[in-house]
Amino acid sequence: MAPAPSGLLPARAPSERNWHDGGTRSSCKEVSSVASPTTIVLFHSAYGLRPAVLAAAERLRAAGHEVHAPDLYEGRTAESVEDGMAIKDEIGREELLRRAVTAVAPLSDRGLVYAGFSLGGSIAQNLALADAKARGLLLLHGTSDLAEDAAVDELPVQLHVADPDPFEPHDWLNAWYLRMGRAGADVEVHRYHGAGHLFTDPGLPDYDEEAAEAAWRVALGFLEDVGRG
Repeated sequence: MAPAPSGLLPARAPSERNWHDGGTRSSCKEVSSVASPTTIVLFHSAYGLRPAVLAAAERLRAAGHEVHAPDLYEGRTAESVEDGMAIKDEIGREELLRRAVTAVAPLSDRGLVYAGFSLGGSIAQNLALADAKARGLLLLHGTSDLAEDAAVDELPVQLHVADPDPFEPHDWLNAWYLRMGRAGADVEVHRYHGAGHLFTDPGLPDYDEEAAEAAWRVALGFLEDVGRG
């Protein structure tokens, strides 16, 4: 989950081509007609490897993808966001990233799609931007800051986020969108009015069934497009 840092670039409204409300999709590239299976690494939120994450992995497998869901908390889960953030802080950002890199190392030659929920989205973004073979980046509820010299070659990126979201405020998202574009990413943002932060997790108060199903429908289409690319 990315707090809004100080000193962001001046925010302006992103292009309507890639900025959507309520799960409407747009396609910005021509793709071939046959999709190939993708290998996805799916990172959990600050709550840990909850049943919702495992269910999401199964949903993606049912769509024909190979999915790996590393347990960066090594068996620990949280009952509240406060407990989850305490576990995250206890482990530390650098150690979480080290564990994530270790988990993907045996798979990275395949060309991965990195994905994650909230904190896991932040981790997925960091790994995807550092992996020249990355095929795509799917972010659910979370983003991360990026280095000024970050550069990718039209990496497909799709973000699904509540609107409003206290962890992903509008000014932050505007600046993030512009900076990702400058880095060379092909970014789509999908916003869900009135949904809670982790609106895809049925076990949390944030859950919004309509928003969750819309997000998964769009995300599966995105992954199919990545498989065709």
